[in-house]
Amino acid sequence: MDKKTIRDVDVAGKRVLMRVDFNVPLQEGQITDDTRIRAALPTIQYLLDHGASLVLMSHLGRPKGEVKPELSLKPVAARLGQLLGTEVQMAPDCIGPEVEKMAAALQPGDVLLLENTRFHPGERKNDPQMSAQLARLGDLFVNDAFGAAHRAHASTEGVTHHLPAVAGLLMEKEIEFLGTTIESPAHPYVAIIGGAKISDKIGVIRNLLTRADRLLIGGGMANTFFAAQGYEMGDSLVEEDSLDVARELMELGKGKLVLPVDGVVADAFSADAHAKVVQVDQIEPGWRMLDIGPQSVELFRTQIAAAKTVVWNGPMGVFEMAPFAKGTTAIAEMLAASGATTIIGGGDSVAAIQQAGLADKMSHISTGGGASLEMLEGKVLPGLAALDDK
Repeated sequence: MDKKTIRDVDVAGKRVLMRVDFNVPLQEGQITDDTRIRAALPTIQYLLDHGASLVLMSHLGRPKGEVKPELSLKPVAARLGQLLGTEVQMAPDCIGPEVEKMAAALQPGDVLLLENTRFHPGERKNDPQMSAQLARLGDLFVNDAFGAAHRAHASTEGVTHHLPAVAGLLMEKEIEFLGTTIESPAHPYVAIIGGAKISDKIGVIRNLLTRADRLLIGGGMANTFFAAQGYEMGDSLVEEDSLDVARELMELGKGKLVLPVDGVVADAFSADAHAKVVQVDQIEPGWRMLDIGPQSVELFRTQIAAAKTVVWNGPMGVFEMAPFAKGTTAIAEMLAASGATTIIGGGDSVAAIQQAGLADKMSHISTGGGASLEMLEGKVLPGLAALDDK
């Protein structure tokens, strides 16, 4: 994955059009988590320090090609200005004559944030006309939005047909960690896959079974594996239409696939439900599995203790409720203490790591859930493939 980065080009006096991932959570117009804005700061600062002016673009939410004022990037411009200690100008749109005029007036050190690219239907359609209009705003394109790299959109892939295109520092870090894990991980290589559904991660599990030494399964998806073995699962989440796939994966993963042996079950989906620990083949009608149990935690510990590389995507249970967070928290603590290269991908795993206060103990936390999953699945990311080779 030898792509050019901002270090390989001279940006002095250039107007840089940069795709960032400012798709942040908002509540009543207030940003509730600015992690993604902070993640782009090293690249922004590097470009400003090296004499560039900046035109930043991002999507926010799913406005479906219409202007939705509640999904405006205005709050982001204000927050970014605070973090940079400088004024960030806000454009009224992301394309058009007025925006082109604003971009043309930028001096080195100036920052302009474009309005939500998804206010235009051309963004998601990767419309060549929209790409050309965006490209008119800069001399060089920098993609630092790993979280959107798995989409071939006008602002990620389309613009690369009109401008020299290089990776930002965040994109570089993602490529470095995830790329190395995929191409040449240090062994033993252990992958931990959780979350609710097998159907979301079939491709990932298949690919990991050809690469990892052990694949530990937790979360709601484990239930479907148990049901595929004929166990009574009570009211647990089970994907009936994925039972054949589960059987096929178990056959494929003999000797590699490690399933929980016990779980925390509850008589309702609620933090104050009655809960108890049972073996996975002893779930009664009316009860549902909501976390892995203590024996499973120890089983997983022995696998992780020997690992040199660990990739984790998806929680072990309903970690948002305290009684069912123990399995997920235990995994986070094991990884923090492991000494292995630890790579965390996917929104829920990242949230769990942050909840446990262990984010700074991980080798790499991916900013793109969908993109990191597709990379682990062995897919080519269009936004990454489109960047200039070294």
